[in-house]
Amino acid sequence: MLTGSMVGMANWDDVETAAPELAAAVRGRFEAYGLAILATLRRDGSPRVSGIEPLFALGGLWLGMMPDSRKGTDLLRDPRCALHNATTDKNVAHGDAKINGRAVVVSDTDSLNAYRAAWATSADAPVPEPFALFRIDVTELTMISVADDELVVDFWREGARPGRTIRK
Repeated sequence: MLTGSMVGMANWDDVETAAPELAAAVRGRFEAYGLAILATLRRDGSPRVSGIEPLFALGGLWLGMMPDSRKGTDLLRDPRCALHNATTDKNVAHGDAKINGRAVVVSDTDSLNAYRAAWATSADAPVPEPFALFRIDVTELTMISVADDELVVDFWREGARPGRTIRK
């Protein structure tokens, strides 16, 4: 079950097929530094933001974290989440990427071992053990940039027509 997606859910491969240019730009921003900000919902509904190292591999978008971490318990309770690339420039010269989705807990041995192998290849280090693993089913992508003194917002939403661009 490494690549398929549930009905109505988009794994990363599905997003790359539906909006290839936007998916490549968004992935590039996340992979530029390998760090992201994860937004989850606390038990009382208030937001929590946490640092995370997302991994694009095996046709999916993966979040590994310490077991029983606050962000992990948030995702187990309410799978809705948002990821924002590491922001390093207030002028967004290279763009600002966001991914919204739903986290799906992954616990089968084959997927955990495949993730370990993919992580070791990308990070040149083994996965810190023990860990909890989630796959993100993507519901929305957004890339914000500035071009010709205009704010450019490229986005794709699950179930909608191909990506759109708005200029402001």
